[in-house]
Amino acid sequence: MQLLAGDIGGTGTRLRLVEFSPSLGLRTLYEDNYRSGDFDDLVPIVIRFLEAGQTATGTIFAPERACFAIAGPVVNNKVKLTNLSWFLEGERLAQELNIPTVSLINDFAAVGYGILGLQSQDLITLQDVPPQPGAPIGVIGAGTGLGEAFLIQQGENYQVFATEGGHGDFAPRNELEFRLLQYILNKYGIARSSIERVVSGLGIISIYQFLRDTTQEAENPEIAQVVTNWENGQGGSDPGAAIGTAALNNSDRLSIETMRIFVSCYGAEAHNFALKLLPYGGLYIAGGIAPRNLPLMQNGNFLKNFVEGGTMTSLLQNIPVHIIVNEQVGLIGAALFASRL
Repeated sequence: MQLLAGDIGGTGTRLRLVEFSPSLGLRTLYEDNYRSGDFDDLVPIVIRFLEAGQTATGTIFAPERACFAIAGPVVNNKVKLTNLSWFLEGERLAQELNIPTVSLINDFAAVGYGILGLQSQDLITLQDVPPQPGAPIGVIGAGTGLGEAFLIQQGENYQVFATEGGHGDFAPRNELEFRLLQYILNKYGIARSSIERVVSGLGIISIYQFLRDTTQEAENPEIAQVVTNWENGQGGSDPGAAIGTAALNNSDRLSIETMRIFVSCYGAEAHNFALKLLPYGGLYIAGGIAPRNLPLMQNGNFLKNFVEGGTMTSLLQNIPVHIIVNEQVGLIGAALFASRL
């Protein structure tokens, strides 16, 4: 059976055609990437993809099922993309693409399903303890925003449940974090701040701005220019990535402190998430920031803030913790979900 899987974001669209059989699992037939902004809808991208695949392989592709992981809230198999003007409906896509069954799922839910298809080389382990069979599995991932989801075993399969946990409140734990919270509230004129405003790519920038504006530490001219260009809407390099790189290279004290605070808050939010779920099946760290900053995630700061919990420490020390380094985990998840339709 041919299946079509897609990971649809505001910047890029990844498509993969796979062959599925219960005995052999999934086998990739063809895949390609496209710039989402070059198209006014998903349909022309899929048509071009199928035509290119048939030309490249000499095989006629006729997928029977499709699953697209979408960056946005999916309700009743419909979604308005967060960073694109697309409005997608599974039923319309099925009709226009002549695919009998089309399902849309949230992109972070797809990451949850993708965990089930990962191999050992796709993971970096921070806390190596045995998982408990049948226990919940947690997923937390900082990228452009902060995603949180969990998996519960139902029979022989796992069901993934997406959440909006990233929009929960940022809970400061010390004087520095209280000042960071007040800085964010004042800067944006808001009454409460989500944890996503701290633990995300934009959160890295917010922490840097806080330190820049409230301490006497001198800025690295190169980092300062990148951040200023971003603040002025001039584009250029990603300031969050530039700050992370400078911290990894030990070339800028402001960036080093920024990433120390970021990783600490990341570990603290993973701590809070794990206490509510007790994911003894494993806690998986997704998103693009952790793999790009592996030494900072592995130096003990994340795990220290994850396990510290007084009487709860012993519980948290028994949760396996892994960083996902396979950037195609969402695409893997979409293919696995399609195989179950």
